[in-house]
Amino acid sequence: MAATMASTTTIAGLATSSLSPPKRTTLSSGFITSPVANRNPLKQNLTSGGRVTCSFQRDWLRKDLNVIGFGLIGWLAPSSVPIINGNSLTGLFFNSIGEELAHFPTPPAIASSFWLWLITWHLGLFITLTFGQIGFKGRTESYFDK
Repeated sequence: MAATMASTTTIAGLATSSLSPPKRTTLSSGFITSPVANRNPLKQNLTSGGRVTCSFQRDWLRKDLNVIGFGLIGWLAPSSVPIINGNSLTGLFFNSIGEELAHFPTPPAIASSFWLWLITWHLGLFITLTFGQIGFKGRTESYFDK
């Protein structure tokens, strides 16, 4: 019995391994006359002579300094109106910058009001610039015409 345990036995599939490449299978059906092979979508022949063409505009941002200038003025004017306990949002934001620079090497604390004014002021600025871009470019490129 010990002699049979000492002898090596091979289990099917573990002793030998064939690392031959898998065969390419083609799918066929009685409804389809030609076999369908697996295709790589990245190696398709392009109709434009091998060049990739795109209808996306290169100047997608279509930046205009008028939008930036009027948008900044359009946000600074209403954010400078003193309606928050006699202070303006711009004034509170700039004052909090000065308070945080007073102890410069240490960063602002998490509970500092600086973060509230920073996020609120910049969110308003970016919303104003976004709507300014939509409105200005929409009007100059006649998006809103019927």
